Amino acid sequence: MSFLPSNLIPGPASPEWMNKGDNAWQLTAATLVGLQTVPGLIILYGGAVKKKWAVNSAFMAFYAFACVLICWVGWGYRMSFGEKLVPFWGTANVALDQAYLLDPAFAGKFPAATMVYFQFVFAAITLVLIAGALLGRMNFYAWMLFVPLWLTFSYTFVAFSIWYPDGFLAKAGLIDYSGGYVIHLSSGVAGFTAAYWVGPRLTKDRERFPPNNILLMMAGAGLLWMGWTGFNGGDPYVVSVDASLAVLNTHVCTAASLLTWLILDVAVFGKASIIGAVQGMITGLVCITPAAGVVQGWAAIIMGIFSGSIPWFTMMVVHKKSELLQKVDDTMAVLHTHAIAGSLGGIMAGLFASPKLNRLFYGYSIDVDSNYVGLFYGLHMGEVRKGFRQMGIQLLGIVFVLVFNVIVTSIICLVVQLIVPLRMSDEDMEIGDEAAHGEEAYAIWGQGEKLENSRYGSSVYNDVELAAHKRTGQVEMT
Repeated sequence: MSFLPSNLIPGPASPEWMNKGDNAWQLTAATLVGLQTVPGLIILYGGAVKKKWAVNSAFMAFYAFACVLICWVGWGYRMSFGEKLVPFWGTANVALDQAYLLDPAFAGKFPAATMVYFQFVFAAITLVLIAGALLGRMNFYAWMLFVPLWLTFSYTFVAFSIWYPDGFLAKAGLIDYSGGYVIHLSSGVAGFTAAYWVGPRLTKDRERFPPNNILLMMAGAGLLWMGWTGFNGGDPYVVSVDASLAVLNTHVCTAASLLTWLILDVAVFGKASIIGAVQGMITGLVCITPAAGVVQGWAAIIMGIFSGSIPWFTMMVVHKKSELLQKVDDTMAVLHTHAIAGSLGGIMAGLFASPKLNRLFYGYSIDVDSNYVGLFYGLHMGEVRKGFRQMGIQLLGIVFVLVFNVIVTSIICLVVQLIVPLRMSDEDMEIGDEAAHGEEAYAIWGQGEKLENSRYGSSVYNDVELAAHKRTGQVEMT
């Protein structure tokens, strides 16, 4: 080893099996994902809600981040990525001992400690996304119980099944590059289900829920967008050409989705809405996530066009006409931005997944050639059966995540309800932060209403409504 530069010579702190570059990028990518939540979603939620809910909304995200980490190192990580207990669950155990943390991770050329950290920030953001459906009325103490229960009995189950090599859907060949199923479909379905059990906000809050600080909301959205560089770029577990492709595809799809949503807003409503643009940004990020490093750039643009139009249609048209969807008060519209966009991404991964790119991501093996062939490539190559098989697996994954999360989330809500009320009292909801936490975000008057004589008062996203033009049941981000 004497011919190597001193910084490359293996030692106790840098064993032969560890790649320093991979380890450095993995830690950086994990921190970028962490910044999406702290402070990203904290300030996005805090700015996007009515002033009286700014503290509570931000605090729900802040609490979840901390709570998930303790549960993660206590038992959650090894239930998700540890020794197989059953085909869909790992054996519960701690991830705190140096004998475990300093050994190689189950994948990649870096220590288990890095993998524990990397996977933690994904688990944390999933719970924070669920919170988006429940803002403006959930009892904070019920949320404190919900977070560890859902992490333990839902997230670990789905993560092991889809992401861990011994999971049954992983073995079947499901393509979920970075969490379209595990994170976004799960959080969208769980959030919508929990919103059903928690119940709606006050009627006047559903009718008018203006963001208290749109610029702060945009700052959070910006952190969310740029943080996705680590979200998708870190999942090959190696500094590779596939990681570079995943990062570029992520931003291309997101830009296409944002522009598509914006064009639809202008064409239909006659106004370019920043809240709509943020929605389009989110659906683009979510849609590309299950496919980021296994589709070509032209496919990323197509996915962006669909992710900016199909969720727009379900949110702005279908939701308004559906009594069932109107009944459930999904504050941040996570059903549309995460469940529908995540499902769309999973389906389009099944259409556009390139065999060559799948080999770069999954490795070169017979199983990769057999199991990871997008339908369009299967048709082109004369491997029609493989293409349809991939689509079948992608659809099976959607059904599995959807059904499982509806059942488990419902059970958890019913259990929590036996201990504390899921919903705050109407009296406390009239007050908001002051009643829930004894604190207020701003020492200013009002809830962000515009002057009644403003001729620019209407908004298709219900961020501002005049008393004479209230529209009940409007789908809204806020």
